[in-house]
Amino acid sequence: MKAIFLVQHSYEIGEFEETKIIGIYSTREKAEIVIEQYKCKQGFKDYPNCFYVSEYKIDKNHWEDGFVTL
Repeated sequence: MKAIFLVQHSYEIGEFEETKIIGIYSTREKAEIVIEQYKCKQGFKDYPNCFYVSEYKIDKNHWEDGFVTL
């Protein structure tokens, strides 16, 4: 099954979480290259370890069981 790779940058400031979607890529390798490029950019360089890559299968549902808000 084909997958895509979502790159996000997420960190906490006090009680707030700040998340930015960087992009969606066709391979994990491309996602990792973009992360390396962003690590030196303004703002991102202050939180270099806050990048995340999530793999999503194409044409597959997510959150099928719903969710609970705490």
